[in-house]
Amino acid sequence: MRMIINLILVLVSIALIYMVVESIAVPIRFKTMKDKREQAVIDKLMLIRDVQNMYQDITGSYAKTWDQLKDTLTHGRFMYINIKGDPDDPNFKDFERDTSYSNAIDSINALGIDLNRIGNIPYTDGEQFNLFADTAEYQSVNVNVVEVGTQYKTFMGPYADPSFARYDNSYDPNKVIKFGDKSTPNTAGNWEKR
Repeated sequence: MRMIINLILVLVSIALIYMVVESIAVPIRFKTMKDKREQAVIDKLMLIRDVQNMYQDITGSYAKTWDQLKDTLTHGRFMYINIKGDPDDPNFKDFERDTSYSNAIDSINALGIDLNRIGNIPYTDGEQFNLFADTAEYQSVNVNVVEVGTQYKTFMGPYADPSFARYDNSYDPNKVIKFGDKSTPNTAGNWEKR
């Protein structure tokens, strides 16, 4: 009988040790996973911002769909204007403009950007970022605006549950990580405002 009680106590001790170790390990795993996934999404959003700026250089506005972005950057061309003249001439006379063009896809390929997956959110099964591009009135002027983002729960996988907020007070799986704004000509990311 005494042997059975000792065995039960050993098993209970092992279970308690496991629970203590897990109570320490879970917050560490959560923080590591959150930081890793969040950084991957931030890097992707920064890349999308750069690609949207390339699109704007070609068309003058932002792409409203991922297909439109891909098509324009595959078939569009960047314009380069080279001005030659005397910089000391106060009248700005006797200068030449030389306009040249280069295929946008050459720049895209040189940067190693995969346009087929540009809108895909890291750590998901092909889910895409929410994309909004249009014009908005800002200080009595129509301006081009863009906003691209997603909620944390989209890419946090098993850590998308609100209960993980107890390990990080700022964590909210419904919070959106994004760049741009639907009403102002701003392409800053909300992670940059911290």
